[in-house]
Amino acid sequence: MEFKRSVCPHDCPDTCGLLAGVDGGRVVSVRGDPDHPFTRGAVCVKVGHYPERIYSPLRITTPLRRTGKKGEGSFARISWDEALEEIASRYSHISKAYGPEAILPYSYAGTMGLVHFHGGHAFFHRLGATRLKRTICSSTVEAGFAATVGKMPTTDIESTVESDLIIIWGSNTISTNMHAWPFFLEARRKGAIIAVIDPYTNRTARQADIHLKIRPGTDAALALSMMNVLAGEGLLDRAFIDSQTIGFEELKSRLPGYSPALAEGITGIAASSTKEIARLYGKARAPYIRLGWGPGRQLRGAMAVRTIAILPALVGAFRKRGGGITRSTSAAFDMNLSPLTREDLGKKGVRSVNMVELGKVLTNLDNPQIMAMHVYHSNPAVVAPDSKMVMKGLSREDLFLVVQEHLMTETALFADLVLPGASFLESTDLYRSYGHYYLQMAKPVIEPVGEARPTLRIFQDLARRMGFKEDCFSMSEEEFIKEMLKTDSPYLEGISYDDLEEGRPIRVRVPENPFESGFKTPSGKVEIYSRTMADLGLDPLPDGSPSVDVEGIGKYPLQLITPPRHQFLNSTFNEIDDLRDQAGRPTIMIHPGDAEARGIKGGAEVRVWNDRGECFLIADVTDRTAPGVTVIEGLYWPRFMVGNLGINSLTSQRLTDMGKSCAFHCNLVEVAESK
Repeated sequence: MEFKRSVCPHDCPDTCGLLAGVDGGRVVSVRGDPDHPFTRGAVCVKVGHYPERIYSPLRITTPLRRTGKKGEGSFARISWDEALEEIASRYSHISKAYGPEAILPYSYAGTMGLVHFHGGHAFFHRLGATRLKRTICSSTVEAGFAATVGKMPTTDIESTVESDLIIIWGSNTISTNMHAWPFFLEARRKGAIIAVIDPYTNRTARQADIHLKIRPGTDAALALSMMNVLAGEGLLDRAFIDSQTIGFEELKSRLPGYSPALAEGITGIAASSTKEIARLYGKARAPYIRLGWGPGRQLRGAMAVRTIAILPALVGAFRKRGGGITRSTSAAFDMNLSPLTREDLGKKGVRSVNMVELGKVLTNLDNPQIMAMHVYHSNPAVVAPDSKMVMKGLSREDLFLVVQEHLMTETALFADLVLPGASFLESTDLYRSYGHYYLQMAKPVIEPVGEARPTLRIFQDLARRMGFKEDCFSMSEEEFIKEMLKTDSPYLEGISYDDLEEGRPIRVRVPENPFESGFKTPSGKVEIYSRTMADLGLDPLPDGSPSVDVEGIGKYPLQLITPPRHQFLNSTFNEIDDLRDQAGRPTIMIHPGDAEARGIKGGAEVRVWNDRGECFLIADVTDRTAPGVTVIEGLYWPRFMVGNLGINSLTSQRLTDMGKSCAFHCNLVEVAESK
């Protein structure tokens, strides 16, 4: 057996270095690359099962045409020539009859490889299709963080071994950022305290020294309450505040309204606990915050994130070795993507729609109505909010739906044509990370299974059928990677294609302290008073008002959050029987007091509902969650749930305050034993 170097392509901050064991042209094992400086030879419980995914009975190996009703899963094999000719013909007809804006691409992070993630962009720009705002996950936390600090690299997780206080805020690190955990444990061995701020006792909270069980949507109030203590007890770094921030004097007038006692009624955290964490933070030699995505998945998520991001400035943590804050490292990988995406091919004034609002787009949009949708690197039947409306749109007989996929997913079942996509082990790509500072290229370790083709090739083949002749429709993956490296970014200086071609991780040129030269805000300082938010007509100062599901107030008493399940990555890996067995039946955590009030027994099947929809789960009666808060760890495919009803039947299409992401953790529901 030969081991070949590769990179995990999934939407995870760790971007693991991998070794694929290949025997007889087949992948027989996938394990961690011990030579990767950050991931160090470990892989998550999911990726170790990758051979089963490559050769799954659900793997799509040839183009397919629908022969039955949408959703039935009845398909007949066709050739690539037939499939591409039909797509080109239908897209040409729709463009002439309705205009090209009647065609919608829908893609996201099914692969994080830069070539294939962006592999369809040039095609749809050239076609003139409706543009997709790809905002469903991270754009709110990006916008909120940038309002305070700017769009820039953040603290290197590797440096946290020098921290003496690590606060993990809204991240189940052991499940979703597992390679950070050993660095945190090394800091703990040196005496650091690990604290977790999260609405329920997840795997990471169970391993922490301190867990603050915050009420969902109140993160900004807790941060302001910590600031109240820092200011009141003289724990501020006045020199840093005076030289490196703007707006502190304006902030001071708001802090009296967020005393620990007053904030307790908002956050659900005892005043004594807020004082404890604030004092630990203010007195620490090098306090560090690992900021997760949880706080941003609220209607006021950007405000929450931008408020948390102020804390390091108040104690000077930005300049302390081992201290600071990590949101994302992606700003260090400022690649030249324009030859691949070709924004210049698009016409001005083409409309755009938000992917969060897919249900509305498919059922309500007109002038023109969406008559064709091309899905790749996404599974919207499972991951998009307000599933009932999404499924209504996907079920339209007049919607021509093309799905590129590895497996027969829920979305693929509704397709008119299904195209077999090549996996990361069958294609070439370049991978950046949003959790560490290593860049890595990977080449195929096996030939594509069956007739599968990489994303870029599929769109280039289709472009030729459409008569598109621009050079981007004939360039190879390697040629695009060479173009990506032609950038003015100081972080990528000196990194060549030859360096990457060997397949080893290359560290980008980020300084030990990325904040040492200032901040990427309009003022060049930490903006406690945000000029960006003021220009948008938003409150320029931190505001601790909680996020509220206004649609459910007065009707539904329980808050619902939908964090990731340890065995799945978004909707991926549901196809692995062993992982589903480990995950167990889909459950809802409910506090014993809430369960007793509803006559719900542990292990009973319950109905969970609101105005948007319903689903059926098993009650997990537990004090791991707080009174009034329910937790459904996802994301199961609906086919593995009662009635084919997934948890996004309950979530809303409403958009967040900045970045316009989905408020997946801001929903009110009711629960009762099913009859």
